[in-house]
Amino acid sequence: MTSSPFRRLEAWQASRDLYVSWYRVTAAWPKQELYGLTSQTGRAAYSIAANLAEGSAKRGAREFRRFVDIRLGFLAELECALELARDVGILPPERWSEIEGVRRRAGALCWRLAASLRQSEP
Repeated sequence: MTSSPFRRLEAWQASRDLYVSWYRVTAAWPKQELYGLTSQTGRAAYSIAANLAEGSAKRGAREFRRFVDIRLGFLAELECALELARDVGILPPERWSEIEGVRRRAGALCWRLAASLRQSEP
């Protein structure tokens, strides 16, 4: 059995790292946020990696890029939610800086991947 091609993408690896960071950060969040910010940020963090994996299985650069564009939306959603968590005090500033660095790396790689796919379209 061969490994799925998305695993070789730096953008997916950074997305995986982002999800792992999210998991570690939110483990200390209050239980009353379980169905609020924890749930919302978890869906976004998961979708960032999942959309890249799903898109890589589609045929053609245009279809793949559509999934990468969706992923960019989830990156923005996660950024907003994490800032809100920081601002209300459930995400300490040092933990926010840590996960924000990982999120920015994943975002930069996603933007580069989108640009590369755009160039390969007819």
